Amino acid sequence: MPQEQQRYRERQRYRERPSRLPGAVVWTWDAPDHPPRKPRSVLPDGCMDLIWTGGRIVVAGPDTHAFQVEPRNRVSCAAIRLAPGTAPVLLGVPAHELRDHRADLADLWPPAAVRRLTDRIDRAPDPAAALERFALDRIADTGPPDPRTVAVAEGLRRGCTVAATAAEAGLGARQLHRRSLAAFGYGPKTLARVLRLQRALELIRTGLPYAEAACAAGCTDQAHLAREMRDLAGTTLGAYFASAAGDSEAAANSETPHPSGSSTTA
Repeated sequence: MPQEQQRYRERQRYRERPSRLPGAVVWTWDAPDHPPRKPRSVLPDGCMDLIWTGGRIVVAGPDTHAFQVEPRNRVSCAAIRLAPGTAPVLLGVPAHELRDHRADLADLWPPAAVRRLTDRIDRAPDPAAALERFALDRIADTGPPDPRTVAVAEGLRRGCTVAATAAEAGLGARQLHRRSLAAFGYGPKTLARVLRLQRALELIRTGLPYAEAACAAGCTDQAHLAREMRDLAGTTLGAYFASAAGDSEAAANSETPHPSGSSTTA
């Protein structure tokens, strides 16, 4: 099969759409007939995901480094990627308790309630839509995230400094750090680094040179971006994009934002 045709087929395995839940994205992954040969590296993005896969719901916590998904775990799934600060409200669990971790929802909630939810999604003709419906209903009961938490995430996403973001949200340094741990899983400086790296990678995918993307994203220079890539992603910019260009599966996945648990079921 021609290489471009193979890459096209791989791209179709991952699909996403904006959710009706503000800031969220609904996504699905259809596993190929033959398991992938290589682990999948999922980069930190500040988000948390709820992932359904045949009788099981997994919560992908916020990452501080690349999460490696082994080939045996790359099975078909449906999920909702929740904006920073949303999942702790929906789940009733502080984000820092799930940092760098994947947990069964049954370990966080009463097993009977999780069984009822899982059975409902298992029977649904569109599991992704059913999972989204659950998230919408749950947020309707709990209420949305604290507006100040939303403002913090948005300020850091725009590239504002932590000090400016705290001032804009009307929070002191200690308040900001405490709220950030509960809402995002780590302090504001770490969230700022994660969001800045994601901005830079998105700019590079549009064709912008590394140095220009680094400055536009808020890094001091290309060397700064290279250090952040090594620290947060465990690889270099060159290796990351070379892998995406040379491997059909990596190429497919590199063309969409990398959610916390994208294609992850463990």
